[in-house]
Amino acid sequence: MSAESIQAPQSDDDVVVRLTDVHKAFGSKQILRGVSFELLRGRCLGIMGGSGTGKSVTLRHIIGLMRPDQGKVEVMGRDLAEVTREELQEMRKRIGYVFQEGALINWLTVAENLALPLQENTKLSKSEIESKVQEKLALVHIPDAGAKFPSEISGGMKKRVGLARALITDPELILYDEPNAGLDPEISRSINHLMREVSETLNVTSLVVEHRIECIKTVADEVIFLYDGKVHVHAPVDEFFHSQDSVLKGFLGI
Repeated sequence: MSAESIQAPQSDDDVVVRLTDVHKAFGSKQILRGVSFELLRGRCLGIMGGSGTGKSVTLRHIIGLMRPDQGKVEVMGRDLAEVTREELQEMRKRIGYVFQEGALINWLTVAENLALPLQENTKLSKSEIESKVQEKLALVHIPDAGAKFPSEISGGMKKRVGLARALITDPELILYDEPNAGLDPEISRSINHLMREVSETLNVTSLVVEHRIECIKTVADEVIFLYDGKVHVHAPVDEFFHSQDSVLKGFLGI
């Protein structure tokens, strides 16, 4: 299915993320060559593609860590080229980010890692923060992990803590960067199902960069395949994995 096969929504209010003809180069190396797509409210979009095709670069544009050389990036109704630094900081409070490596602070307990964004960005009381921390630990099925340090928990549990921390501010949008990285297949499956459960429970909009097929099949509603710096295929998840596109079939090994 071609990149044009997903029809545009009826209302801009439905669009959480929109990229329009986004180009990005690093020196003479052109990474993005006109990437365009929309992510609708409450949906989960998977992004797949070979190494160096711009998956993580796309995420960095959405979070505002990079600016396009050409084109437009709109997040939650705002053109990121037109927002001030202060406005961007406020927007980031509405976005959760799950990093590949977990990015937990080693000298803080799990509960302290989760509490930190609330302490820095809200006026909640200590008891209110403790309540939200416990709520999110329960949501990711590790209610008794709060007193542990990152060095005392497994890789799979670190992923759960990372997801809990991304959810702690009740974001409108969650970005996942290779959430299965470094995990064995069994733990990966449990994390995939947890991501899907969170998406359905909270009706949060999410974008997942991942190369593992099982993850995308489990969590995504629709999928983008980046190739040669562009969106080569964009389709509902079931249609995506039955695509007859020869480039995509070669990438998937089918």
